[in-house]
Amino acid sequence: MDIFIETERLILRELEYTDQSDLFEMDSDPQVHLYIENSPVKSIDEITKVIAMLKKQYAENGIARWAVVDKLTNECIGWAGLKYFREHLNNHVNFYELGYRFKRKHWGKGFATEASTTILDYGFKTLNVDKIYAITDPKNLKSKKVLTKLGFDLQKTFDYEGDLTDWFEISRTSWLNKS
Repeated sequence: MDIFIETERLILRELEYTDQSDLFEMDSDPQVHLYIENSPVKSIDEITKVIAMLKKQYAENGIARWAVVDKLTNECIGWAGLKYFREHLNNHVNFYELGYRFKRKHWGKGFATEASTTILDYGFKTLNVDKIYAITDPKNLKSKKVLTKLGFDLQKTFDYEGDLTDWFEISRTSWLNKS
């Protein structure tokens, strides 16, 4: 299934192997990885494995992170989307988590909010999900601002593999009442 959603400035679609160089630019940047649990990638081969993993998630779950493409330049500026968690995390299982990551040169332009708004609409209106969650490092104030702007509520801070992590949630009812 090739998801294709347009916003005012963006196209959201499945990630493809042709996105490798853009994803490498993003994921090899230490600043992009400042608040996430993994380290910057060192090779295109690592990106190839990530794309293969996402393609497997598309096939198994019908959804995963999507490429976020700037309509004006056709550049893949990052990814955003819903990940379906089958494993336990913070006493939850079988849930959808919103995530996003962008090249540093595109930070502060409202792309995370714009892409996430469309993704939440898709999750609540097309997939009929009851709740969507998001996690972030408590020190990642910019991400927390995006989540709050979208209508997420901070539920708790929990220990995730030795690091404190903020757990946010938004309900379908809350989202639909906001829209």
